[in-house]
Amino acid sequence: MRKIALLMMVAVWAAVPAAAQREQDRLKECGNVLKEILNVPDNVPQDLLNRAECVIIFPSVKKFAVGIGGSYGRGALVCRSGADFTGPWGAPAMFALEGGSFGLQLGGQATDFLLLVMNPRGAESILGSRIKLGADASAAAGPKGRNAAAATDVALRAEILSYSRARGLFAGISLEGSTLRSDGDANKNLYGKELSARQIVREGAVPAPPAARDLVALLNKRSPKNLSEK
Repeated sequence: MRKIALLMMVAVWAAVPAAAQREQDRLKECGNVLKEILNVPDNVPQDLLNRAECVIIFPSVKKFAVGIGGSYGRGALVCRSGADFTGPWGAPAMFALEGGSFGLQLGGQATDFLLLVMNPRGAESILGSRIKLGADASAAAGPKGRNAAAATDVALRAEILSYSRARGLFAGISLEGSTLRSDGDANKNLYGKELSARQIVREGAVPAPPAARDLVALLNKRSPKNLSEK
């Protein structure tokens, strides 16, 4: 019995670093995906990125077969710091994306998603609890191009704009009906203690981990100032 108990303790100790490493690897992948998306020709309009309060990156969201199909992905939310989202980009909070409405659009391929949170109301909704896009927060497919001059009024009024990349193709995509939620277990694995997404991104409870250095540095380089109208 003593030997079994010892083996169980060793297994628990080994699992903790492995879980932390998994989240660190996910953060690095978020940085790689964002860099690749921002380097795509005719990509996210720079003026939209400059007006975003937060971004959410979900690398390699995959379709699974449950009934008519669904999708699940894990990634990271990064917001500008400061009471009015006017400071530098801060520490990331881990997030999950779940849904069935867009699962059939993936065609079995792993798809990267980038979401721009365009106003404080959208950010507060996401940080509050699990939200359903299109119901708890308005969402629209993000416009592409050098600027958003030709974007529809619907897109410009949306709280969240969403983009996808699969098989090298980049496009705006509607994620209405899917769900966003904070990934509490992932945040605990990453930071070593239980933290809400709000504590991480709004209250500055922890600094950005080394694994997020490239992701945060890229955002601060590509969009150092919030140019939205307050």
